Amino acid sequence: QVQLVESGGGLVQAGGSLRLSCAGSGRTFRGYGMGWFRQAPGKEREFVAAISWSGGSTLYSDFAKGRFTISRDDGKNLVALQMNSLKPEDTAVYYCRPYKTVAVTTSPSDTFGSWGQGTQVTVSS
Repeated sequence: QVQLVESGGGLVQAGGSLRLSCAGSGRTFRGYGMGWFRQAPGKEREFVAAISWSGGSTLYSDFAKGRFTISRDDGKNLVALQMNSLKPEDTAVYYCRPYKTVAVTTSPSDTFGSWGQGTQVTVSS
């Protein structure tokens, strides 16, 4: 079982940056595609970004393109999400997730495991 812990969230002003990290313990997530999802209060969970098992391809939601960058370091069992030019609408709890599918997708149902605590990102205007 892969245990994931998200960190790096916080309070930032609009236009600022944050770097989220997802650390794996137990079984490595080497060989799994990895994704970031988010959920704002009263809203559905939504896809943010994903990176393939090899790190060779990435997928971004429209709102993340050009502002967010996902990366992985399998040697450290770490996945990161660099978020720049943050907007108040980016306020949400962010979660990282391993994929059960070979290809990464935008669907949370293609990921597996329990949803952890996530990390809160709050962007003030």
